[in-house]
Amino acid sequence: MATQNVAAIDLGSNSCRLQIVASDGSLLLRDSVQVRLSEGLAKTNTLTQEAINRGINCLSRFKEIMNTYNVEHYRAIATEACRVADNGKQFIQMVKEMTGITIDIISAQEEAELTLKGAILNADKNKKYVLVYDLGGASTEITLATNENKPKILYTTSIPLGARNGAEKFDILEYDADKTVLLQSEIRKYVRDFMINSEFLMYKTQCCNIATSSTPLRLFSIAKNTEQYCKEYADGLKLSTKEIDSVIADVLKMNYAELYASPHIGANRAEIFIAACIIFQTIYQTLELDDLTASLKSAQEAIINELRQQWQN
Repeated sequence: MATQNVAAIDLGSNSCRLQIVASDGSLLLRDSVQVRLSEGLAKTNTLTQEAINRGINCLSRFKEIMNTYNVEHYRAIATEACRVADNGKQFIQMVKEMTGITIDIISAQEEAELTLKGAILNADKNKKYVLVYDLGGASTEITLATNENKPKILYTTSIPLGARNGAEKFDILEYDADKTVLLQSEIRKYVRDFMINSEFLMYKTQCCNIATSSTPLRLFSIAKNTEQYCKEYADGLKLSTKEIDSVIADVLKMNYAELYASPHIGANRAEIFIAACIIFQTIYQTLELDDLTASLKSAQEAIINELRQQWQN
């Protein structure tokens, strides 16, 4: 029987990611393109024509790649930017017409479920529960769940702020104390509500804490003094929040030129990385976490596993 490759596309608010896996589970390709889909969304509530063009160009290339790899089955999802944009559904229809790719705009609940199923692959199995938070471009999901093969979500929330719209809304390019206080205050309100509604303190000591997205992966790469950003190396690494605090303190001292030139941050992240660090740190400090595990595994891994199971059945 011919190998049937499967693929997952995650069209986020900042980046669009493609993963292709063979039927035996081996990774064939992983690609990520910064499409900045939510750029300007905070001001107009619409996807700009430039963002639409970047998205379509990226997805057209991903379609060609999938054809090259003879992908038999795929699932493509879109998250917060397409959920909230007035023209989000029209954009998805344009993608279908121009690239042939069908994309599902998923709810915040399903996004949390998929992220959990991927991130839990990096969970410490000695812990009874898992806390996962995923810092995206236009939203941040925090989820408390059981730590088992088929995890049960106990509580989840979606904060309508991420690295890109947080940077835009609060005009943060380089560190600014006053702007930081405003962003922190906004994030804390959501995190405190999460703590109360989830009764997080009851579970905290029995939780494995996992952070997905490129922000922790980049920070952990810096902490480990890698020559450049290496997400595969950082995947599954565990650090104390004191160690992460030290890295973030150094990052916040950097000006835009230094962020741009950094081998761990670079041109694609320089304009949003300070805001990302502020949001990321505010969440774990408000939750009073002692440690975090960085996870490259996220929604795509969950989609891939589901597709493989469907094919095998």
